Amino acid sequence: MGGTAIEIAGAGPAGLAAAITLAGAGRQVIVHEAQGAVGYRFKRDLQGLENWTTRQDALVALQKQGLTIGFKRLPCRAGTVFDAWGKGYCIRSHEPLFYMVERGPGPDTLDTALLHQARELGVEVRFNSRVQHVQGPAIFATGPKAADAIAVGYHFDTRMPDGFWAICDDDLAPRGYAYLLVMGGKGTVKSCMFTGFKQEARYVERTVEAFQRLVGLEMIDPRPHGGVGNFRVPSTARSGTHAVVGEQAGFQDTLWGFGMRAAMTSGVLAAYSLLEGSDYDRKWRQELGELMATAAVNRALYSLLGNRGYRWLLRHQENRSDARELLHRYYRPSRVKRLLVPLARRRFESQRKDASCNHVDCSCVWCRHGRELHA
Repeated sequence: MGGTAIEIAGAGPAGLAAAITLAGAGRQVIVHEAQGAVGYRFKRDLQGLENWTTRQDALVALQKQGLTIGFKRLPCRAGTVFDAWGKGYCIRSHEPLFYMVERGPGPDTLDTALLHQARELGVEVRFNSRVQHVQGPAIFATGPKAADAIAVGYHFDTRMPDGFWAICDDDLAPRGYAYLLVMGGKGTVKSCMFTGFKQEARYVERTVEAFQRLVGLEMIDPRPHGGVGNFRVPSTARSGTHAVVGEQAGFQDTLWGFGMRAAMTSGVLAAYSLLEGSDYDRKWRQELGELMATAAVNRALYSLLGNRGYRWLLRHQENRSDARELLHRYYRPSRVKRLLVPLARRRFESQRKDASCNHVDCSCVWCRHGRELHA
């Protein structure tokens, strides 16, 4: 690469993680962001930074990757999940199950913290800059390209105490879950659904009514919001000669949609592949491949359960003392899970398909190749 500036398309967590890693190694980096602010599509969405896929705490892992943890966060160790009949099940863990964080352009968000770190290292971030093609060294991090799942609901102010609640009920969130997150007087309530997108308004209305009935949901100045998730285990996370990271590559948890850690990790790995001249596909397969395949199997199995199966699962976890430990076991690769990968492929097929590019030395930033992993 010599002294050539490395261009990154997209200023989400994956793109900024790549920029931070490259700039920390002394490279000149230019990040292009199509919107006018970092985290534009989230608009103060509350989300979870999962803490169960590794034994190591998520915040420690971020620090070891050289990424900031200077964002507002709420460690979540206890919450309540309801079944379709309104029975609540306590979810507890000794260590945080996840860290609740705020997304978007606000002062305390994860996105803003990463932006500040990148700029302090000399990264040039160009907002309202949509690049179509690049010819030099580059990383693509432009976010999801299709809707394999959607999360629709409201952001709001509230006097409710901090906490998290969820409901597993196909009448509220088909093959997914409804959730309510509250931190510091702000709240997010959404239906995360994996099918039935055309009836999203009905599911959101049912979700709001259910949380009002079960936990006394209070929304002050509610503002509608929705987002999409794109899940896939790619056969390659490259577009021509360029690395593709984050949700553009499909790096997101297929079971629950907790994707920030995988996105940032993929950005760091892509940056090191440029710095070292090493094989990016080999790097992400070693670090993320089995985890993503296991999550895809978990998603396929979960989609078969239905409301009675969700209830059985909640009863099963309630008899365990540590939900984080239980989830860690669910996400741990195993011989059985590897054998079930073909089932997962048949049961869950990504909507991301585009036959418009042959991907031979491709330089198209917006390319959607849709090639899936074959077992």
